[in-house]
Amino acid sequence: MFSSLKNKQTKTVFLNLVIFSVLALLNANATLAQEKELSWDELADQYECPEWFRDAKFGIWFHWGPQAQPEQGGGWYARHMYMKDVGRQKFGKMANPYHLQTYGHPSEFGFKDVINEWKAEKFDAQALINFSKENGAKYIVALANHHDHFDLFNSTHHDWNSVNVGPKKDIIGEFEKATRNAGLKFGVTSHDDRFLNWWKPAFGSDKEGKYAGVPYDARLTKEDGKGLWWEGLDPKDLYGPAPEDRTPEIIEGIKKNWLKRHLELVNNYKPDLLYNDGFNFTYGDYGKEVTRKLYNNSLEDNGKIDAVMLLKRKAKGTVNEVESGGSNTLRESPWQSEITFTDWFYKKDRHLTHNARTILEMLVEAVSKNGNLLLSMELSPDGTIPHEIKKSVKIVGDWLKINGEAIYSTRPWKVYGDGRSVRGEEVETVEGELRNATENQKHGEHFNQRTTATPAFDHDEVRYTTKGDDFYIIVMNPKGGEFLIPSLGKLSEVNPGKLKKLIQIYDDTRISFKQTDKGLSIKMPKVNGDSYPVVLKAKF
Repeated sequence: MFSSLKNKQTKTVFLNLVIFSVLALLNANATLAQEKELSWDELADQYECPEWFRDAKFGIWFHWGPQAQPEQGGGWYARHMYMKDVGRQKFGKMANPYHLQTYGHPSEFGFKDVINEWKAEKFDAQALINFSKENGAKYIVALANHHDHFDLFNSTHHDWNSVNVGPKKDIIGEFEKATRNAGLKFGVTSHDDRFLNWWKPAFGSDKEGKYAGVPYDARLTKEDGKGLWWEGLDPKDLYGPAPEDRTPEIIEGIKKNWLKRHLELVNNYKPDLLYNDGFNFTYGDYGKEVTRKLYNNSLEDNGKIDAVMLLKRKAKGTVNEVESGGSNTLRESPWQSEITFTDWFYKKDRHLTHNARTILEMLVEAVSKNGNLLLSMELSPDGTIPHEIKKSVKIVGDWLKINGEAIYSTRPWKVYGDGRSVRGEEVETVEGELRNATENQKHGEHFNQRTTATPAFDHDEVRYTTKGDDFYIIVMNPKGGEFLIPSLGKLSEVNPGKLKKLIQIYDDTRISFKQTDKGLSIKMPKVNGDSYPVVLKAKF
């Protein structure tokens, strides 16, 4: 009996030793893997913008979420619905009156309830990605969260997400799967860093009238939800703590929660691109840690850093993003311009900022200056593309099918173009006043975009791109007739050499030209009515 007990004890000790050894080995491997990951400084020192991004040139962004649900009220609906006076943010002036008329008073029906109204019932990620690819997009980007602090992915660290509330769908997960199926690169954007300040109006109340002094719904507690659709959810987790309760410890906890959520985002969905909507890393080192993980994941999966981190300022280890604008100069480093149709979330009360003409102009402008264009293709609440937006994107796609060789995989030339805007001559504005085109530089590059209200380019405005020995001259607003291109003259400082042949790409028409000391004089065929940019392929 004692012998049998001794054998059992020996086996137990042996089993415990095996388990301990396995756990120690796993822990050592985990520690080793962690040690192998590079620090942010090590990653930033070796970072170069990936070639796929430089070659892609054109991406489509699904900047879509519950703020698309209301038909009016601007792109900051969730904030402005609580404000009687939006100040200078006139784009949101309809949010409060629309909300009162459509949903009721924000003390009784707040933005949390708008989220619940949003069902995305016709959302078909694969159809949207296929349409984007068919019309020229080489990468897809989707909104992971906005200033409203609502996650559009299966977040285990934040109950207010699209899997739990609203559509009951993993929006990012569906976009990611469809994008991979289409063989495209996938990116996500986060705009969550300003939510505390952004949500302050939701803690207020009317100053006069029937509801004077009645707190808006951000003041509700988890207990207030008993028996209601949001039972079990805490409004504080969506709107943040009340302004008077925001101690340093609570703020630090919010930052740590942001880190957990966004590490989950980059680890579970493995994006090729991440954009933080700000001039700095979100919450400083917390945002830098997420980027470090993004790059280390890419390094492990690809053997090199093949991911892109976008910021609105120029920072080592990142790519610069320009919101609703473009670069004033030809840049040495790659960058990206972003534009949208209305106010980022589709609103029927806002006119279209862009059409096919302005999208193509912004695309060509970006590419000629070493950049990319990311187009926000706004969606209706149900997940479909509004007719007028779809029409413009299809025209862009048709243009790219013919002229894409002058866009994709190209690199800029020594100068980006010629024409009055390049020379800084006076051009006429919509109001009919004269200004100097270089004045834009005083106001920075954000929000200097060309729009449907911008006058058309002059007929001699051209931009350049190159691909190996191929040289492309893109005539921005062809009108027919003869004009001079100074940069391509025999005595020009950037003279590319003697021009041998010039062909119009879309119909293989030979373009007559004369190259002199003063420039290249070309004679464009007559154009009936307005025209989109025309690409000429030159052989020097």
